Amino acid sequence: MYYVYIIKWKSNNKFYIGYTDNLQKRIKQHNRAGKLNLIYYEAYQLEKIARTREKKLKYYGSAWRALRKRIIA
Repeated sequence: MYYVYIIKWKSNNKFYIGYTDNLQKRIKQHNRAGKLNLIYYEAYQLEKIARTREKKLKYYGSAWRALRKRIIA
């Protein structure tokens, strides 16, 4: 499986969008100081689809705004 994930830092409320094939390992790498929360993820069977989704969320504001509205409301 391939994952697109969103984490939020507790200190400054900033978001990070990423892609990985091992979600637990990647979150542990990010969260060494315990200063973030995984707030959302999507799972995909194909790497190409996951990378495309990550790119849309990172570089196309409308995709991120629509998702943010759904998950943060």
